[in-house]
Amino acid sequence: MDPSGDPAVVFVDRTEAGRRLAQQLLHLRDENAVVLGLPRGGLPVAFEVARALNVPLDVIVVRKLGVPFQPELAMGAIGEGGVRVVDPLVVSAAGVSAGELAAVETSERAELERRARRYRGNRPRINLRGRTAIVIDDGIATGSTAEAACQVARALGASRVILAVPVGPRDSIARLRDVADDVVCLETPVWFYAVGQHYRNFSQLSDGDVVDLLERAALGPPPTAIRAPSGVGGDPPAHQEEVTVSVGQIHVQGDLVLPEDAAGIVIFAHGSGSSRHSPRNRLVASVLQEAGLGTLLFDLLTPAEELSRTKVFDIELLGRRLLEVTHWLQAQPFAEGRRVAYFGASTGAAAALWAAADPACDVAAVVSRGGRPDLAASLLAEVRAPTLLIVGDRDRVVLELNREAQARLRCESQLTLVAGATHLFEEPGALEEVARLAGDWFRQHLIGTPQAHGDGRRFAAD
Repeated sequence: MDPSGDPAVVFVDRTEAGRRLAQQLLHLRDENAVVLGLPRGGLPVAFEVARALNVPLDVIVVRKLGVPFQPELAMGAIGEGGVRVVDPLVVSAAGVSAGELAAVETSERAELERRARRYRGNRPRINLRGRTAIVIDDGIATGSTAEAACQVARALGASRVILAVPVGPRDSIARLRDVADDVVCLETPVWFYAVGQHYRNFSQLSDGDVVDLLERAALGPPPTAIRAPSGVGGDPPAHQEEVTVSVGQIHVQGDLVLPEDAAGIVIFAHGSGSSRHSPRNRLVASVLQEAGLGTLLFDLLTPAEELSRTKVFDIELLGRRLLEVTHWLQAQPFAEGRRVAYFGASTGAAAALWAAADPACDVAAVVSRGGRPDLAASLLAEVRAPTLLIVGDRDRVVLELNREAQARLRCESQLTLVAGATHLFEEPGALEEVARLAGDWFRQHLIGTPQAHGDGRRFAAD
């Protein structure tokens, strides 16, 4: 039940969501349509729609062009066939040079082509020219990827672009009507936290799952049922609300989720170019909630401040704001008797360590995901909370920075590597491994018996 009293919207799995979505799209059967699934999660949904409409299925592979110093802030997108869509307003506001833009595009283009080859094999991309493109995902959070996919489909020649998803927040759905000719969304709940919260089975898909579904579709009428990967999500959290916290002269927005009898609360500090809507942090948060921990995700900077390179890397500013949010949280009646911890990503991890080093900060543990602890190097020796540093073993530069940072820590600490993972942990299963490691660390230090502080440095390569 969400705060408004509306029942939570739950799909059994992506297959059921696809079948329900297909019923709202049957009128498109005679429109020379192509169904385009966004990999990976959109493919099981798209598969069911393509089967019901008896139209071809393909993937639409897009890559966001992130601002160099804020990679999660999109300044454009690229697609196959040399398609390139750039937002000149963001490029100008962020001060991105032509050379920087070209460098980002070159890197993302190589990854895009690699993924397209992996998914399709020897099959050619379906020509969209003059056809109706039905772009499908398993849900929408911020909508940035779906927006890029719609723009790319149109640039590839689609005469009409339809965006169809099972669930999404009302504001994102309304905004996407500006880039698609029509938007079909089965559910727009009053309270939207994360896509996965609206599925009972929201298991991670692999590249192999995507390839399998495309091959099944290419062979003709598929079997009557496609089994999704196993795994059932937990029940909806007992309490969730959007909160506003005053920090100096500004107000920051946050999303609080508090399971019944939560033993502690984890505050998330996101990285540059991200926000409290980050799908990566929300996936980790959902795992922690299932483990009986509360979570608070909030925005460290206002949208205008996010465009300032100086503010994005002002760790003292970010740390002070995190500290103020921590004091606010600990003063709330619902937090009484509950210990608080930090989960930080990238520059957010530096802010978490900066705040944890403050003598007035009382936090039980810190977890850093792909963090930049070097940005808080002068204060690392003052951190008292047990600290877990999680890094992808292919993220070489950040890994070395974390090794150097651990040597400065005087608290209990551990450096753990996620095999095969790069900086954003985009590889299959990598982010789930991060969530598992974080959950174990927080359970030990928030729910278990607190351990004495001291020089308990450890290294683990998982």
